Amino acid sequence: MEEWMSVSSACARRRRWMRAAAVLAVVPGLGFGVFCLPAIWYFVRYEQVWYTFGFPAYGNGPFERMGVPTSAPLLSAFLLVCATELAAAWLLWRLRPAGVRLATVLLPFEFAFWIGFALPFGPVFGAARTLALLRIRGTSGTS
Repeated sequence: MEEWMSVSSACARRRRWMRAAAVLAVVPGLGFGVFCLPAIWYFVRYEQVWYTFGFPAYGNGPFERMGVPTSAPLLSAFLLVCATELAAAWLLWRLRPAGVRLATVLLPFEFAFWIGFALPFGPVFGAARTLALLRIRGTSGTS
């Protein structure tokens, strides 16, 4: 009986951590993805970085200082990463092990864009999600 209860509590913990990781993927995926669409449109139309709330949307960050100028393909790649992050969130919310794997594989690409575009909240969500993913791996079950 005790063994059954510990397995049940481990499953409940795993479920909570997967749901937390899902939320920590949705917020930046949706938040950055929504702003990426008008940024792409603006860049294609005017060939310059779009400013929103007084800040450059995906421009004038470390990418440009390293010689990687903002471009429509670069912004489109970031939009693809955001969409993939939302897919990982959906899988995590549905408690699918593939969500853990996808979210883990996606993190280095996300960090590259977050840092390259100087997006300060991205790494915060990424670090928190990494902790949640580590907690998921620490519970019973394979991922």
